[in-house]
Amino acid sequence: MDNFFSFQLIHKDNDTDARAGSFITPHGVIETPVFIPVGTQATVKSLSPKELNECGSSIILANTYHLHLRPGETLIKNAGGLHSFESWNSAILTDSGGFQVFSLRDISSITDEGVWFQSHIDGSRHFFSPETVIEMQHCLGADIIMMFDECPPSKAEHGHIVQAVDRTLKWALRCEEKHRSIPFYFGFPQALFGIVQGGLVKPLREKCVSELIKLDLPGYAIGGLAVGESIEDMYEIAHFVSNILPSDKPRYLMGVGLPKNILECIERGIDMFDCVIPTR
Repeated sequence: MDNFFSFQLIHKDNDTDARAGSFITPHGVIETPVFIPVGTQATVKSLSPKELNECGSSIILANTYHLHLRPGETLIKNAGGLHSFESWNSAILTDSGGFQVFSLRDISSITDEGVWFQSHIDGSRHFFSPETVIEMQHCLGADIIMMFDECPPSKAEHGHIVQAVDRTLKWALRCEEKHRSIPFYFGFPQALFGIVQGGLVKPLREKCVSELIKLDLPGYAIGGLAVGESIEDMYEIAHFVSNILPSDKPRYLMGVGLPKNILECIERGIDMFDCVIPTR
């Protein structure tokens, strides 16, 4: 894995926690801090791959949940994976569908085994487990893949957040085990990132970090922010989690995309960001 993925810290600001680094992937070097354009269904709305290259994008995002519904991960695998399917030669990250556990919670059912989704397209039911989500992402062939997690609402009751953290950690072990059992479909491995949950409760965030870093993953994401909490709370938790994550691994704040928010969180030690705002 080290031959395909490595993170190098190049410089750290003297006055803040801002830092510059580079993350080597099988499809090029990602210089951080970096914003990741969102191409939910394997295309970034309104932009061609050529235009994305001209913008300087070194990585784009696709969504496992939406690609599973259409056209299906098997079709994309048979087409040579996402890089071939969308004619993109740089790095790709796939979200696991964990955010859809949050955004589609009114039409989904969560258990310890996984999540039953009702398709927003045709009402059909689909089951996502940590194992199936990892298998789907291997079929898609992104450079960076995400663990399946439970993202609680920002104003969830404390007991719900505790349950979400415990479930996220149990799913993390299952994701990592499944990830190790699958061969490389396209001649290169995928870097599996963990996702830190815990809402606005610092001890739960700390617990989640301490358990995830035992897996010694290539990178770590901060989930469960930008989901309804105040901007001040988002900054505080992002900074808190950033400071307890390993300094030699990339830190990814999911779903944050307003320029001011990005700059504020860069000062707090975050390396990677994604959001649908620019293309909407």
